Amino acid sequence: MKAAALKYTVLTLAATLAIIIIALVPFHAFLTVSLSSVLGYYTELRLWKEVLLFGTGLAVVYLLLTDHKIRSHTLSRRLIWLIVVYALIHLIVGVISYQNDDVTLKSLSYGFLVNLRFLIFFMLVWALALRTSRLKANWQKLVVWPAIFVVVFGLLQLTVLPMNFLSNFGYGPSTIEAVETVNSNDDFVRISSTLRGPNPLGAYLIIPITAILFLLLKADRKWRLGLLLAGSLIVLAASFSRSGALGALVSMSLILVLAYREKLSHKVLLSAGGGLLAVLALAAIIVPNSSYLQNVLFHTDDASQVATSSNSQRLDAWGGGIADIAEEPFGEGPGSAGPASVYNNNQVEISESYYLQIGQEVGVLGLAVFLLITAGVGYLLWLRRADPLALVLFASLVGISLVNLLSHAWTDDTLAYIWWGLAGIAMASLPLAATKPDAE
Repeated sequence: MKAAALKYTVLTLAATLAIIIIALVPFHAFLTVSLSSVLGYYTELRLWKEVLLFGTGLAVVYLLLTDHKIRSHTLSRRLIWLIVVYALIHLIVGVISYQNDDVTLKSLSYGFLVNLRFLIFFMLVWALALRTSRLKANWQKLVVWPAIFVVVFGLLQLTVLPMNFLSNFGYGPSTIEAVETVNSNDDFVRISSTLRGPNPLGAYLIIPITAILFLLLKADRKWRLGLLLAGSLIVLAASFSRSGALGALVSMSLILVLAYREKLSHKVLLSAGGGLLAVLALAAIIVPNSSYLQNVLFHTDDASQVATSSNSQRLDAWGGGIADIAEEPFGEGPGSAGPASVYNNNQVEISESYYLQIGQEVGVLGLAVFLLITAGVGYLLWLRRADPLALVLFASLVGISLVNLLSHAWTDDTLAYIWWGLAGIAMASLPLAATKPDAE
């Protein structure tokens, strides 16, 4: 096979693998639990994405060695090298922590995987999108079509399916809970659709809601998109994910402001601000007298029988996370905090904040580098905001960043792979940093 033909074959295969990951990961939880209930091997099945990621990585390494454009448009970027530094910090802190018995091998391995996989996917998709328009041409389909199935299934959960329907597919204590409620109140059942839980569902929906709103503002046939947006908001509400709702509200507001910034006058903005203050004042009066609104907004009410509310638990978790960082400013190692800490000899550290988790694991320096990476990606998206994908991703990043203040959102497979994969596609449209022309 000639070199050019081999390069095209490798590029096509790698792009296909990336598309499969982005398209199927919204159904990852449902598919792996269902298949494991028949075949077993739950842990192994959960790694299907990482197997495809490994294959994509091998293909991109080959392309880096044989394609000057990919090398010049990626290896010259400070953002790429910042991610490399972040990975090295993980490696150094991880090795030291393992030698000091702060983390087990399993928790360390899972910590590496959860913290770095989405950044690796981001870089791989960026490289691929430089050489094929297939990824950029299909980004709307990759966002909208999976969202349709997630939303429809969520609406069925809300309306016609029995509360414990997912238990028929292997959901349970050893996999994913089939039913979740607000503070053990059966009157407030939280739906999760095909995601691994209500909060991951709420965080994921920020991406399609932001994209659908933008497309709705620009589309001719608006009724279909309008129905999908309405359905998405209903499913988001039924998840009772407060962080997801807050993130979606911020992202939608940004889309509206950025899409119509030239048409918005100061009077309109002042009127909107006044209206928001009025709504908040009204809520302050009504909420204390409404059990329903107390459960929706605060996940508890005056008659709650739960000894410790989720709000108190979150505040305690934040305090514990901050104390851990102050005590170990260099970090206790990947896998010492967050979901990976479940495998750390029962030394579970859940800080209810992704940023605190990173600080606990790789210290103040690691957290600072991750924040720089996030800010760098956001800045590059802002520069490309004339591109619809970049604008949608910038707005959703702000919302998702708020979610990560309140939960471990980037540890969720679905959210991390989709958002960072799409960000990799958007990065491919950046101009070359160097002034020299490309050598094809």
